[in-house]
Amino acid sequence: MVRLDANPTQAVSETVPDEIKLPTNLYSDEPPLETDFHREQIDLLIRLLKYWWQDRPDFYISGNLTVYYNEQQLKKRDFRGPDVFVVLGAEKRDRRSWAVWEEGGKYPNVVIEFLSSSTATVDKGKKKELYQEVWRVPDYFWFHPETLEFAGFHLVSGRYQALSPTEAGWLWSEQLRLYLGIHKQQLRWFTAEGQLIPRPEEQERQTKEQAEQAREQAEQAREQAEQAREQAEQNWERERQRSQQLAALLRSQGIDPDQLPE
Repeated sequence: MVRLDANPTQAVSETVPDEIKLPTNLYSDEPPLETDFHREQIDLLIRLLKYWWQDRPDFYISGNLTVYYNEQQLKKRDFRGPDVFVVLGAEKRDRRSWAVWEEGGKYPNVVIEFLSSSTATVDKGKKKELYQEVWRVPDYFWFHPETLEFAGFHLVSGRYQALSPTEAGWLWSEQLRLYLGIHKQQLRWFTAEGQLIPRPEEQERQTKEQAEQAREQAEQAREQAEQAREQAEQNWERERQRSQQLAALLRSQGIDPDQLPE
């Protein structure tokens, strides 16, 4: 069970004097994930965004990774990391954990929590309060992989405002300029244009299908060109035979077709 104090712990910049040096290279300290649904969902969102933004060097996405944000939290060990979080403007590299004081004071821009019977109250209550009041996370979402409960919030003037879903039930992340939505009972990313961001294997299959379609279209075009050529030859042959028959008819009547005016 996740423990949080009744009042969220203050941010590192508000509690730690400059002369105090906080530890570095901290390891993540997270409990095991509760279900296969949670693990698969976390891995899926992380893998897809990394794939979609593979050419971007300025973001970090991780999941079930401890976010250290002040000394008091380190002593109490009273908070686990988000299920999925994204930090923009961060160096794209592997980490053991996310320590705010090692990352230029950067907190996550987006947090996604996957609800369960044991975490839903905390995710909707104390964690939401922490993300709003202390971390000031601009975009916060939660999703229940089993019941498909889905909600999102955007920070407006320091308070979370519930996001309104599209007709498809998607929610917009202003920070990522992407939608989150349910697809085949899983939470997935969608582009601003409404395109489902595919898994790499889905993209590979789609690319193969497109290549096969292009090959088939090229083959059809070749066949159509061949048919057109054959049709033209047949038309020419019919016209030649018609001309020969007409010339023979004229000759049978004593008329030289070669002497006829054009």
